[in-house]
Amino acid sequence: MKSTRAIRIITSLSVGVVLVSAFSWLGLGQINGAINRIDAFSSVSSRPDKPNKALNYLLVGSDTREGLTREQMKLLRVGSTKTAAGSRSDTMLLVHISKSRDKATIISIPRDSLVTIPEHPSSVDKTKIVPAAKGKINAAFAFGGAPLLIQTIEDETGVRIDHYIEIGFAGFAGMVDALGGIEVCTKRDIDDPGSHLVLPAGVHTLNGVEALKYVRTRDFDGMGDLGRMQRQQQFMSAVLRKVTSTGVLLNPIKLVNFFNAAIATVKTDSELNKSDLLTLAKQMKNLSSSNVRTLTIPLGNVNARVPGVGSVVTWDSELAPELFNRIREDLPLTDEVTPTPSASSSTTPKPTVIDKFKTRTADENPCGALK
Repeated sequence: MKSTRAIRIITSLSVGVVLVSAFSWLGLGQINGAINRIDAFSSVSSRPDKPNKALNYLLVGSDTREGLTREQMKLLRVGSTKTAAGSRSDTMLLVHISKSRDKATIISIPRDSLVTIPEHPSSVDKTKIVPAAKGKINAAFAFGGAPLLIQTIEDETGVRIDHYIEIGFAGFAGMVDALGGIEVCTKRDIDDPGSHLVLPAGVHTLNGVEALKYVRTRDFDGMGDLGRMQRQQQFMSAVLRKVTSTGVLLNPIKLVNFFNAAIATVKTDSELNKSDLLTLAKQMKNLSSSNVRTLTIPLGNVNARVPGVGSVVTWDSELAPELFNRIREDLPLTDEVTPTPSASSSTTPKPTVIDKFKTRTADENPCGALK
């Protein structure tokens, strides 16, 4: 059925591997008109080559308060659009979809990653050009929005970004509520002073506001952004399992509510159109959670300091380039090595899987059992 296949795009790019619903009876014209489109690529120059038909999406979760109700802002303890104007990148994900459309990789990009931000017009005076300089990657978004962030990531990774999707707090919370909450499992008590989330160890079904607190939590375990990214990856996997469950796929009301919530605060590049989404949805009908891998860019120094920039994390000088080369060439992230059988053995040894990038699959549960 078209509706069940098409939903496979909103999860991967909103909270993970997003799959945009394209019900024939809902009307594709409504999709095209509802999503806010931005010019994300016109100022991006000297772009990497595209060697194959794999797709790379850049997903940015921004901290814009636009669309949040007064009650939600109170529960989240965040400022309003007046007291916290503008938006910053709260989460950055590079989502790679294989050319065969049956595998996906979600790479978390630490927002404190040390990069070279290319020269760009000043955010204060557009007539002035700011020279290229070292900085944190989330500063690129703050200084120049999607175009400068895309330029920075392409320059640093050599991976060409095909499409851009940005989602705010309200859209994220709305999607979770539309699904009836998302089940997570935490191995330890959470009492986070930053997000104000309090959860005892165990299994919990989180509503939209609670889920937003969960993926923003970073101050309770001493791991900062790195721990936060691990929880985000676990949450993405839980969303993927929920969206692809029969309880959602066969419930048109949940699907429509999920779709409407997803587009509430979503922004996409102007080149991403409804036919692209529908085609991708049909192509990804065989994507399963076991074929979705999540990981963080391999890191070198997680406690580095740079004068004029502050505390940063650096990427591993060997593993990070290898990761991006595999993404660029659409190669597997894991390797299989088959030992040479002994002369006396009558059986073929089982291959050993080598996972140097420390990936997880979306069907893995942090507490061990699958739900």
